[in-house]
Order: sequence, then C-alpha cells, then structure tokens
Amino acid sequence: MAKITILLVDDELDFLEIMGSVIETWGYNLVKAQSGAEALELMEDKKPGVIVLDYMMPGMDGIATLKKIREINLKVPVVMFTAHPDMKALKGSEKLGISAFIPKLSTYSDVSSALKTTIEMLVKNMCKKE
Repeated sequence: MAKITILLVDDELDFLEIMGSVIETWGYNLVKAQSGAEALELMEDKKPGVIVLDYMMPGMDGIATLKKIREINLKVPVVMFTAHPDMKALKGSEKLGISAFIPKLSTYSDVSSALKTTIEMLVKNMCKKE
C-alpha cells in the first residue's frame, strides 16, 4: 500500500513546522501550505489522502478554503484545527464534510495525540473502502 499524503495547512509557521515534523514521524508523506490559496494549488498536484486545515487564517480562512477544496474533491477527509471553537462554525461543518474538529491547545502533545488518532481512523476507513 502506498503511503498516504497529508496536506497540513496553517498560517502559523512555527506550528506548521512542529506539527509537520510530528506527522512525518508517524510515517505519512507530508505537504505543507501556509495559506488557503497555496493549499488549493498543492491539492491538484499532490492529491492528498487527508487534509489538516486551520480554521482561522488571514485572507482565505479555513471554511472558504474548504468550500474551494470541495469543488475539487468531495470525498477527501478534512480535519479542522481551531484555536477558537465557536458553535456557529461547528454547526455548519457537517454540510462541508469536515471529518473532525480538533482544538488547537497550547500544548502540542495534546494536539498531536488527538490528530494522530483522527488520522489513523480516517486512513483505516479509507483502506476499508478500497
């Protein structure tokens, strides 16, 4: 089985680098984007199996980016990171096919543990469908 590619999208460079390094240690291919526009460019070329997307980004935020992603690919699993969970955003997320919301906490270990569990579940479900 080919390695799954994870597209990690976050405007915070420190978070992108640290979380990207962690994801690579889990054995996935990693592609990083610092904006929604960059993520959309990479989607066409890299064809990620899972997208991890920041909710709050300048310019094109996570929801606007996800709407564009869904125009390209309706089925790719998307995990949304958010430092500011708000019920309005969570309420409409099922329409955009968000697989999971993960709060961006101050400690990277909590975030990485939740993300690893979520990605493993999504990959396992993808393998069952093949």
